[in-house]
Amino acid sequence: MDIGKKVILTLVKGCLTAIASLPLNYLYLLGDCCYPIVRCYRKKVVRANLLSSFPEKSIQEIKDIERRFYHYFCDLAMETLKTLAISKEEMMRRMTFSGLETPAKKFSAGRTNLFVFMGHFGNWEWVASLQHWTTSFCNCAQIYHPLSNEVIDQLFLDMRNQYGGECIPMKVAVRTLLRQRAEGQKVLCGFISDQQPKWENIHHFTPFLHHDTAVFTGGEQIGKKMNAMMYYGHMTRPKRGYYNFELIPIAINPAPVPDYEITDRYMQMLEADINTHPELWLWTHKRWSRTKEEWMRRQEKENKNKES
Repeated sequence: MDIGKKVILTLVKGCLTAIASLPLNYLYLLGDCCYPIVRCYRKKVVRANLLSSFPEKSIQEIKDIERRFYHYFCDLAMETLKTLAISKEEMMRRMTFSGLETPAKKFSAGRTNLFVFMGHFGNWEWVASLQHWTTSFCNCAQIYHPLSNEVIDQLFLDMRNQYGGECIPMKVAVRTLLRQRAEGQKVLCGFISDQQPKWENIHHFTPFLHHDTAVFTGGEQIGKKMNAMMYYGHMTRPKRGYYNFELIPIAINPAPVPDYEITDRYMQMLEADINTHPELWLWTHKRWSRTKEEWMRRQEKENKNKES
């Protein structure tokens, strides 16, 4: 990052930190004031996603989910901002974790890797504080896609790294995880795997919210090679500003599990959470623009080109 961008980062971070120093209740009030504007953000995408994901619901039910989603979206923005000025004690009070007992025993018994699959559900940014809870038995890491804007990307890296974990760019994930294992590190690594893969990275589709959905399978493939314990991150929100993140096992010994079954199970568990609290999932992204039909057409064309 050049000197100019570093100056911009310092100024932006300083201004945002000053705002983040306000009590969270005041930040929620700020978010509530922004709601009328925020609810216009990608409204057509959100409405289309909700309609196709819940065909059994009435238009009034869809509008209600949409309203609750945008209210929560404002809350999430304020909670993310608050990470710039929140104490360890307050974070551990607001973001709790459960299901850590078995992983701790497995790490003590010699296992070196645990992968947690989660979605853009609830406050995924606060999950980075898991390192506060696992310091005695493992290090934490998360795989991420770098943002195109270098200043914003570094801002989010600073926010996520402050808890002591490590952010690993997707392009070097395998190499980094293998290096950590060679060094004898015990690592719990998080994968947010509900985004849409690029065409060249699509290998599998699974039923998800009434769609044939392209899914990332890299986490499962890497995990099998490394004999990583596979878990799902089940997030609940007991009340505003408070969360619990429970680690639920998918496959403790993944090698014998048939290909894509771990990924399918993860998507099923995420779908169940979304059906229970649809307002907590990120509906603003175009999740289903790459269809199975188009993928099959591309595969057929590619095979013909190879044969000719």
